[in-house]
Amino acid sequence: MIMKMQGNYEIINHNKKVPSELKDIIIKALSFYPKLKNEKIDFVFNENIRKSVMQAQPRFTSMYGSRKWRTYIVKISHSFVLKGQRTPIQDLPEDVLVGWIGHELGHIMDYLKRNNWSMILFGIGYYTSKSFIISAERAADTYAINHGLSDYILATKDFILRKAGMPEKYIKRIERLYHSPEEIMDIVENRPSED
Repeated sequence: MIMKMQGNYEIINHNKKVPSELKDIIIKALSFYPKLKNEKIDFVFNENIRKSVMQAQPRFTSMYGSRKWRTYIVKISHSFVLKGQRTPIQDLPEDVLVGWIGHELGHIMDYLKRNNWSMILFGIGYYTSKSFIISAERAADTYAINHGLSDYILATKDFILRKAGMPEKYIKRIERLYHSPEEIMDIVENRPSED
């Protein structure tokens, strides 16, 4: 794994830009997705993420050409409000961060199969339909679970729902949009074996 510095970011594998503070966690999450090895993904701190802590999407400028040249960005909030106190994101438990990033990488896995027109329709659906959001978020969870991240996804859910001191409105939103711990276990138990 080749790494070089670029400000407070490091470049790994020639095609992944990662914040130095989260490098090891991102590398760990990426290790569950060998198919993403050759995809260009920038993990960047961003404070303007709509109703979320992290967000994965294709770079708009890469949507003009072939799908094989598409690039992606994972926006990450620099801090998280934990029990009423602003906490640097890298201070959250490692398994929670691996699960969170693993979920975002699940979105990228979903995007890989979509052509540019499908991605445009995806964007419209995501911003206009609650049922579409539920479907997209559960698909990302399912990709993560099927790639071996179920324990990390469960840790992230437990953290958000029970330990972070989140407002009740946010907890209800998470419960509505994402798989419940019971649904995650059901996916794990019914996952086809890799023979």
